[in-house]
This record gives sequence, C-alpha cells and structure tokens, in this order.
Amino acid sequence: MYLKKSQTPLLLLLWITIGTLLRFASLGVLPPWTDECATTVFSLGNSFYSLPLNQFMGVETLLSPLQPSPEAGISDVIHYLLTESTHPPVYFALTHLWLKLFRLEDGMVSIWAVRSLSALLGVISIPAIFCLGRLAFRSLLVGHIAAAMMAVSPFGIFLAQQARHYTLAILLVIVSLGCLVKAVELIHRGEGLPSWLGLGWVGVNSLGIATHYFFILTLGAEAIALLGQAWRETQQDRLALLKPYWWRIYGVAMGSVAGCLVWIPALQAIHDSPPTQWIYSQNAIARWIEPIGRFLLWLFSMVLLLPSSFYDLSLGIIIVSGIVTLILVVWIVSHLRYGLKLQQLDHHNRSVITILREYVLAAIGLCLVLTWGFGIDLSTAPRFHFVYFPAVILLVAASLGGCWNQIVGNREQGIGNREQGAAMQRGLGGFHGAYKVRTQVPHTAPPHERLHQDGSREQGNGRKSDIPDRDENSYKSYFGKRIVVAVWLIGLLGGLVTVSNFGYLQNERPDLLVSIVKEASEAPVAIATTYKHHGQTGRMMGLAWGLKDIAVANGSNDNSRDFPQFFLVGRDRNSSSYEDAVQQLQQQLKELPRPLDLWLVNFRTKIDLESQQCFREKRSRKWAGQYNYKLYRCVKN
Repeated sequence: MYLKKSQTPLLLLLWITIGTLLRFASLGVLPPWTDECATTVFSLGNSFYSLPLNQFMGVETLLSPLQPSPEAGISDVIHYLLTESTHPPVYFALTHLWLKLFRLEDGMVSIWAVRSLSALLGVISIPAIFCLGRLAFRSLLVGHIAAAMMAVSPFGIFLAQQARHYTLAILLVIVSLGCLVKAVELIHRGEGLPSWLGLGWVGVNSLGIATHYFFILTLGAEAIALLGQAWRETQQDRLALLKPYWWRIYGVAMGSVAGCLVWIPALQAIHDSPPTQWIYSQNAIARWIEPIGRFLLWLFSMVLLLPSSFYDLSLGIIIVSGIVTLILVVWIVSHLRYGLKLQQLDHHNRSVITILREYVLAAIGLCLVLTWGFGIDLSTAPRFHFVYFPAVILLVAASLGGCWNQIVGNREQGIGNREQGAAMQRGLGGFHGAYKVRTQVPHTAPPHERLHQDGSREQGNGRKSDIPDRDENSYKSYFGKRIVVAVWLIGLLGGLVTVSNFGYLQNERPDLLVSIVKEASEAPVAIATTYKHHGQTGRMMGLAWGLKDIAVANGSNDNSRDFPQFFLVGRDRNSSSYEDAVQQLQQQLKELPRPLDLWLVNFRTKIDLESQQCFREKRSRKWAGQYNYKLYRCVKN
C-alpha cells in the first residue's frame, strides 16, 4: 500500500481524534493522587508548609493550598519547588500559566483543568511521532502507523491522564530522537550538522533536563547509540572521527552536558530528599528478578493491556488476563521481528532501526544499572520509562509497516521466479488489493536504489541472503494488513482498559478508600496519618477531595460526617520520634464529640486507643487503593 499525500491530513486527523477522545475521557472523575496534588500546589505558587501539624483541621483547611493566590507568580513556583520538592520547574511554570485560563470551582482549581495540559501534550505527541516516523523512515505509512499506535497506547494514555510532566518530556524525547536520526543520516552522507539543527538539539536537550531530571537517561542512551555509530565508522576508516562532519556532533554533546551541569546542585540534593527515599532499594541485587518483571510489564503496556487491576478485579480474572497477555506478546513479537527484518532489507531503514534499537537497549540498560548498581529502583513506577517509550512505538510502527507491504515467498523481493510472483498476485486479487507484491527491479536502476510506484526511491541491495527465512514455500497472506489491524485493535482495547481503570497501570486510588469510608461510617469521621513530608499531605488531600466531591454532590452543607477532620502526626525534628505527636492526638481525641469513627491511614507508629474508648473494627479490610487503614469506633465514656 502506498499512501497518497492528499490522504495524510484526514488520516492523521483520525488518529488525533481517537487519541483525544481516549486521553480526555473521564479526565476529571478520579480525585488527585499524591503527585498530582504536588503538581497543583507548586504550580499555583503555594507551599505545603502552610498546613498545621499535630492538630485537627477541616477539609477546607487541608485543601487550602489548592486555592490560587492572586499574588503568586512564576517566581513563587520556582521558589517552592527548589525548597520543598525535587523537580525542575518548566512544566510547573507552564501549568501556572495554563490554570489562569480556567474558572475556579468553589474557590479551588478544577482537577480536569490541571490534568488537561498533560492530556493536550499527549495528543500533540501523536502528530509528533508521525513526523518522526516520516522523517526517520521516509515513509508516510510508518508515520501513520506510529501515530495510530501512539493514539491508543495504554502507556501513553496512562501518562497523559495524570497532572504530571511526563507527556512534555515525551514530546521532547521525540524531538531529540528526530535530531539523532537526522544526525546519523548526515554522518552516512559525510555532511556536517547544520548550525540551526545543532543549536536546536542542544536547546531541546537542555529543556528536557529542565522538565524532568531523568531526561539525562535520554542523553545517555543517545550518546551510547552515537558511540555505536562511531565504532562502525572507524571500522571502515580509522580517522573517521576526525572528519569535519563529526565536529558539530561533539559541539552538541558539549552543549548538552553544559545544559545538565546547571542542575548539578539540585541533583545532589535529591539523594537526601525525604520525598525520593521510596525509590531507593536496599536489596535490589538480592531481589534482581523483580525489576526485570516490572520492566517487562511496563514494556508490554506500551502496546497492550488487558483487565488486570488488583483494585477492582478478582484473582481469577487477573490470572486469565496474564495468560492471554503472554500469548499475545509471543504472537505479536514473532510478527514484529519478521516485519523488522523485512524493513532492514532497505539500507536506510536498516541504519535507522539500528540506531533506534541501540537507543532502546541503552536506555533500558542505564535503568538497570541505576536499579542494580546504585539502588535507584526505576522499575517501581511505570512513569519513569517515558525515556524509551517513543522509540519503542516507532520500532513497532516500522515492524508493522514491513508487515503491511510484504508477502514473501521463497522467490519474493524481485529475485528469480516471476511466474510465482504473478501467481501470488492473481491469488490475492480477492483481497481487493490489500497486499502488494514487489516484482523484479529493472537492471537499469542503480543497485542501491529501487523505485516505488509513487516515484520515491528506496535504498537497499535486495540480496536474497537478506530475506528473512520464515517459510521456504510461502509466508501466509495474513501477515499483511490483518496483522497490523489486529495489533492496533489490541492497543485500542488496552487504551479502553486504561481509561476504565481496569489495568495494572494504576496510581494511588483515594476514591476506593473514600467509598469505604462513606459506606462504613455513620458517625462523624476523623482521619489521622503519620507525617514525614508533603507526600503524606498529598495522600490526605486526595481523600479530602474525594469526600468533599461526594458531599457536594449529595447537597451536604458542612455536615461533620460528610466533612471529616484530618490530623497529620508529625515527627520530632531532633529525635524523629512520633511519641509527642501521638500524645497530642490522644489528648485532642478527648475533645471531639462521640460517637466518632477514627480512621488511621498509612499510620506508621504505635498508638493506644483503647484508653480513649476507641475500639478496632475487626471486620474492616486493611488496604484499598494503596492506602493501608484501620477503623476505630470511639464511644462515650
């Protein structure tokens, strides 16, 4: 199939429409989880430290940092990020400006508005990956397949529906990869990198670091891929790296390093920052198999995701989904490998595939080095794998592009038996031209080029030894459009699973605990948690947001049951002990009216509540949506 350029805008619009519907579906339904609360608070130029510790506070007080301040500006955003968080400021500054476009809801920003910027950037990644596929493989077909897969990717949708900076980072990875692919193409042609492209590449890389520090992994993976290209060059010419067209590559490298050095002080502070301690694993080497399993799960989810949520589904459904997922992975990978081999018959495509493959392997390798070598377990959260996500989508698109256009017999690709090729064409006539068989290239064409019907030239030597050996007689015709459509439909199913929150790609789910609280408590509610940093505050904010939404929907007006009290049990700064704070909680409990339902959520210290006439509800579950909880019924003396 050769796509007409006139079809491109409409087809691309279709992928963008599908991607938009999936990314904006149910965008404002769930309460914000911890990191989204942090995004909102810091983007508004507010501080978490404005909230009191060791005393009961109402929902309005707890949610007050989510209210915009007219005096706050971008300087406040940067200030509080540098003093209370570990993230660079670009996305938060953009969100600060973005939220000014929306009206407030009951004095607070809308969670839909906060998430919509990330969702919009996720939509923009669809035409961006199309352009990258078109540029890298000189193929409208690969560009469209890449856009189609990006539109429905469960992983891409999952990140786009969070009020976080990952979709902006993905866009910058796509642009940086485009610069890498173009640079390698120019190296092959012995041409220097244009100044505008080199400066743009440095700018994108610097902006990437200012968006997410893990963008450094992108730069490291690109450097390793370029080192591989340099090694291949030196195999043909030992002095190749001294040639002028490499000089600007060195300049880009130095400029990108300079863009990283600016953030060295901030990076040094991350290791000792309390909010990041969860990512450090003390026994990553001893439990080496677990990160590999999680890496594979995140990798699979870039293309497919079946119902598998431990929050909502039974163990039986999850087991069946796991078995079906493994079967689909084997089936898809077998076809992708063959399609990739077919694409590599073309010299230009082979070069691009080599660079992208080396980039993906290098990125994964760097993640594993950090996990096993430094105890920074990047497998614990799927969002950290944005680094190689666009390259995986592009490789999948290239493979499916090979599947779409090719049917290979033992004499296909224009070599030998013309009658067999003609017979194959006649036999496939009933498929309405769904497949195209290439015929022998006239000997008048240059040996390294083949002419398509649309006039574009394709590089490649067409040697028989390059043809993948899959079936000596024929390769069945279903290895064409049907495979591509099937893989896309599997991706679409995964996208719908993600939107429905039935997949294993999940963050904290405060809505699940909110439902339990509303069902189990008829008395007024108090919720207490131990406090280390703003992560615990964010978890309580998610609960408060969900409880307030339900109360407002039910028409409640400051009812003590619908609007509970919250207590952040802070540690002593010198001894790191909760003892004094626990005593304050016990003392203040006496002052609250009874009966009272006290919920201890993620409570990490001992407390005697029986002396306060508060008794554990044994029948309650122990966790929901990544929240550990215990329910105590407090009665009158």
